[in-house]
Amino acid sequence: MSIPFDRTNFVYFWTTKIIQFLLKLMGQMLRPWKTILNIELGSHKSVFQQIADGIIGEIKKGRLKPGMSLPGSRILAADIGVNRKTVVLAYEELMAEGWLETAYKKGTFVSEKLPKQKERRRQRNEESIASVKNFSFTAFGSGMPASVNADVPLIVFNDGLPDVKLAPLDELARAYKRIFQQKARWRMLGYANERGEERLRTAIATMLTMDRGLSFGIDQICITRGSQMALYLTAQILIKPGDIVAMETPGYRPAFEAFRHAGATIAPVEIDEQGIRIAELEQLCKKSQLKAVYVTPHHQFPTTVSMKADRRLQLLALSNQYGFAVIEDDYDHDYHFGLRSLLPLASYDQAENVIYISSLSKLIAPAVRVGYVAGPASFIDSLAALRMTIDRQGDPVMENAVAELMEEGIVNKHAKRALGIYRERRSVMSKYLDQYLKEKADYQLPEGGLAFWLRFKKPVDTVAFSELLLKHGVQVISTERFSFNGKALNALRLGYAALDEAELERGIQIIASLIP
Repeated sequence: MSIPFDRTNFVYFWTTKIIQFLLKLMGQMLRPWKTILNIELGSHKSVFQQIADGIIGEIKKGRLKPGMSLPGSRILAADIGVNRKTVVLAYEELMAEGWLETAYKKGTFVSEKLPKQKERRRQRNEESIASVKNFSFTAFGSGMPASVNADVPLIVFNDGLPDVKLAPLDELARAYKRIFQQKARWRMLGYANERGEERLRTAIATMLTMDRGLSFGIDQICITRGSQMALYLTAQILIKPGDIVAMETPGYRPAFEAFRHAGATIAPVEIDEQGIRIAELEQLCKKSQLKAVYVTPHHQFPTTVSMKADRRLQLLALSNQYGFAVIEDDYDHDYHFGLRSLLPLASYDQAENVIYISSLSKLIAPAVRVGYVAGPASFIDSLAALRMTIDRQGDPVMENAVAELMEEGIVNKHAKRALGIYRERRSVMSKYLDQYLKEKADYQLPEGGLAFWLRFKKPVDTVAFSELLLKHGVQVISTERFSFNGKALNALRLGYAALDEAELERGIQIIASLIP
């Protein structure tokens, strides 16, 4: 038996469906969420917090009224271009605070009874954020300088970086290309030795022997991505929580952080014009079990002082007597302007406990991340094994290219050329310091390295001073963070190698004009 067609019911049914669809569509159009909720993905505030704050803002303005329906989490997420879970988190927080309520199978609505409009407690200081919804973590500061006036050309006195315009980039590019043109190039695209390419370790071992009086076999060298990785790995292998590590003060903050995060207790030891104070270090040894001493003896960071020969011998004797390791960071060995460069601590006969760290990044260019650690073979075995847990290997192609430049003498030729240019720039820097700052600051002409240590005659807060300089187009590094014992330094470390004569003069003029 057939059912007769009822045209009236058919028309009514589909008219109702179309009206419902149009009403739903209009409802969405009347809620332009992309405009209402201004989401900034680069903001320090999480996206779900921005959504929650945006909805509260609309409620306060009266655009979202009590009882009004909100779009479902999927619809809102699709509309503003975020993950649905992000919207769910925002809705859950607003419901917990009383701004929204939900009805089973009906949706989410603005609460009929709104909470008192108090300032929300969950806003946090950007620098102290150390947790998210379900876990906590260690917060690190960015260390980035304050904003600069874009209309003023920036003169950057860095912490002693080389001039990358001098780097042998053409030679490096050609070597890189040759490596890829080799028939066996496919071998470098797989996993390589976690210690670094044997060819580069051989070239470094030869350089250390010929130029620095060091005798390390290739099994005693591990290549790292710059000296900071070398420091981090060394700290993790050497230090157990509670171990005492002596450090120069003022000193190198990234090393301080590497040892501190390995669990070390830092014992600051003052320096003078001869280097680290051995008498102070000896008193520390008599009172505590010292695990290691970190030093930058060639050109002390940040003061540029070179540790004298008798201090070196005393330090090594103390190390052997009390059984602590000496971590020698020889970060810029190639840039020494004296007639004869002092050899590293690790080259001495008494250097039984020395771990040697250095880098090619300052010799070639900072972007060439090639550092290395040299020490006892068993120590390097452990260090290489740890390196695998964070970085399976280095960059075999780059390492082979750098090794080729070393083998062909290009790196050595570049170092000699750069040394002559930097010697001239050091003289220019000294001239302008004498001309503009003689009455306001003192300095010692550095024996080597690519920076000056400028000591002010009156107290200067270098954090505030660096912010003031930045507004006038000069960037410097505040030095309060170099002090590990709380003493005021009243000094600046001014890297000069990457600046031409006009920039050096103008930069020093501005510094002189703004010193309080």
